[in-house]
Amino acid sequence: MDRLKPLPPDIPRPVAAAATGRALGPCGLCGRPMIAGPSVDAHHLLPRSQGGKETIPLHRVCHRKIHAELTEKELARGYTTLEALRAHPAIADFIRWVARKPPEFTAVTFRSKARTQARRK
Repeated sequence: MDRLKPLPPDIPRPVAAAATGRALGPCGLCGRPMIAGPSVDAHHLLPRSQGGKETIPLHRVCHRKIHAELTEKELARGYTTLEALRAHPAIADFIRWVARKPPEFTAVTFRSKARTQARRK
């Protein structure tokens, strides 16, 4: 019987689970199917810095969009559910845009202009 090689430590938990044969299912944010590999991240609905432990699998591009738009304090105060995240105007626009992309799609995500300007003050 062949032995499986250990996975590198930098692979997020959902990817490691998929590599062992578990299906990932749809992305919690956009609903597109997830393919095991570098296009999948684990997101803490309540940020770890605020005591969160539970994670959900998301596309990396979806995960990055969440953190580009919202600070950890904003996430902890009003965006601890997927429904609340989907209701955020910038994230809702993003979901409509990314719906036409393939499951393994990745892109560079920039911080919103409003958030960047607020950090400078």
